[in-house]
Amino acid sequence: MLGRWVLLVLVAVTGWLWLPGGALALSRIKDLAAIEGVRENQLVGYGLVVGLNGTGDTLNNAPFTKQSLTAMLERLGVNTRGTNLRTANVAAVMVTANLPAFAAQGTRMDVTVSALGDAKSLQGGTLLVTPLLGADGEVYAVAQGSPAIGGFQAEGEAAKVTRGVPTVGRIPNGGLIEREVEYKLKAQKALKLSLRNPDFTTSRRIAAAVNDFLGQETAEAVDPATVQMQMPKTYRGSMVQMLTEIEQLRVEPDQRARIVIDERSGVIVMGRDVRVATVAVAQGNLTVSITERPEVSQPEALSEDQTTVAPRTDIKVETDAKKRLGVMREGISLQELVDGLNALGVGPRDMIAILQAIKAAGALQADIEVM
Repeated sequence: MLGRWVLLVLVAVTGWLWLPGGALALSRIKDLAAIEGVRENQLVGYGLVVGLNGTGDTLNNAPFTKQSLTAMLERLGVNTRGTNLRTANVAAVMVTANLPAFAAQGTRMDVTVSALGDAKSLQGGTLLVTPLLGADGEVYAVAQGSPAIGGFQAEGEAAKVTRGVPTVGRIPNGGLIEREVEYKLKAQKALKLSLRNPDFTTSRRIAAAVNDFLGQETAEAVDPATVQMQMPKTYRGSMVQMLTEIEQLRVEPDQRARIVIDERSGVIVMGRDVRVATVAVAQGNLTVSITERPEVSQPEALSEDQTTVAPRTDIKVETDAKKRLGVMREGISLQELVDGLNALGVGPRDMIAILQAIKAAGALQADIEVM
């Protein structure tokens, strides 16, 4: 009998876990936080793309391209001072890249090439050797290669077609790393986990999960965005092993109730914790239609009357009577809120106005963020 009751309890608990409302949204610490100091570094450089089929910069309109071309030719032993350069096969570009963490000298990375002047397309060009500098002004990599362009442009005398952006391209493995960013992870005795979405509850849960796993109080939630960890004695000299095991721990993240609205596209995104107090909502549209239907009056044959046009105007006023007042009760869930708004028959843009009005009435327990 006891075994039967245990089986029934297990079945009930398993069924509750499979319900949408009871399912726990657990996430890895690896997806919630980043290790402070382990990050990418942004690089930027200025260079020239050559070999374009007449789609490069106009040298008269882009003096920096002309100066760069002249300086490059002089470094190669070609003197062009005093000559009138009229080539359209060269374009000045900005080269950007992200230097990966712990990237070793001699490894490669992707770079992005963007036109700086009035070039029409970088299709078919080749980027010459370009130094890539960090925020400290030091050269960390060099870039060279042929950019892959996703767009194109074709034009004639009376029409022009442009698809995508032909003035931006990407060079896979086009950057060669020349200098490493030194960071001795193994020598660290304390580390900080930086939360990607700062929250007091989430940082405290991460610290508790780490302490439960290690069996000692080594992690502490310093603030909503930082969890500080001390190196335990059992992992001395094995920082990578400790981080590998800790980042796989699963924590249920928490966040504030928030509604994100993009008014340009009409996109609305609501968090699961959005709640509404008791409120009545009505939405209706007043439509006035004016139609001109002029009538032509044709005189009889052999009469002295002239053809006249008699104006006729039809005015129609419509009020959407189907969209009546709707009541949303207190503490409704996200699904019930969406169902209630959909029942009013409103579109996304009208729904934005309704949500803002409910927030102004003090009946919406959520933050509204307009993009």
